[in-house]
Amino acid sequence: MHRFFIPPKSIHDNRVLLRGTIVHQIRDVLRMRPGENIVLLDNSGWAHQTELVTIDRDTVRGRVVEKWKLETEPSARITLYQGLLKGQKFDWVLQKGTEIGIAAFAPILTARCIVGSLNDVSDGRVERWERIVVEAAEQAGRARLPHLGAAMLFSHACEIAGRGGLSLMPWEEEHTRGLREALQPIPKAKEINLFIGPEGGFTEEEVAAAQEHGVLPVSLGPRILRAETAGLAAAAAILYEVGDLG
Repeated sequence: MHRFFIPPKSIHDNRVLLRGTIVHQIRDVLRMRPGENIVLLDNSGWAHQTELVTIDRDTVRGRVVEKWKLETEPSARITLYQGLLKGQKFDWVLQKGTEIGIAAFAPILTARCIVGSLNDVSDGRVERWERIVVEAAEQAGRARLPHLGAAMLFSHACEIAGRGGLSLMPWEEEHTRGLREALQPIPKAKEINLFIGPEGGFTEEEVAAAQEHGVLPVSLGPRILRAETAGLAAAAAILYEVGDLG
């Protein structure tokens, strides 16, 4: 059955009222008919199997026939602080990161980003990112939508990460501490902040500044990964190591 994230207020006493773009999807894209079933996700962890009752031009009405709690969210909450990337590479990170199980995304502006300033991150671009996250979460069967934060400066991101959780920074110049070693002292860490640089990586000054806020540089092995690959590989490895992929 097709899955859709909806506002919780769309469901009341097992009655469903849908408006907006989801009506177009159900009526015109999927060409669904009354009597068919969909799954509605209220972003609180609950799934609602819903039978479509009426499909009009601006509204879809339905009734909940079954409700259950989804258990698809990782116990480890990973926030990916990803350096802004050129083209559609950031779109790809959002899509695949959502599928893997990343809980939050924080776009960051670093010294080597192609993007010149935070003002270059347009409202249209953010809206596209939000759609990508929603569609990927629906496809992957996520119980909750990953949080997409506003783009921020690298220094601000370090300050936020320094307030709690285990903060890691894969860096190609780190040759002593590996990712697994960094996770061993707290293998069941619930909050993990993961810093990934842009195409040119982090500068030595940025790494030093991050360390002042408790961020640990780590190695992902002898091969150098692309900026759009490193965060996904690291997130998958972390979730596996803490038992969320096995």
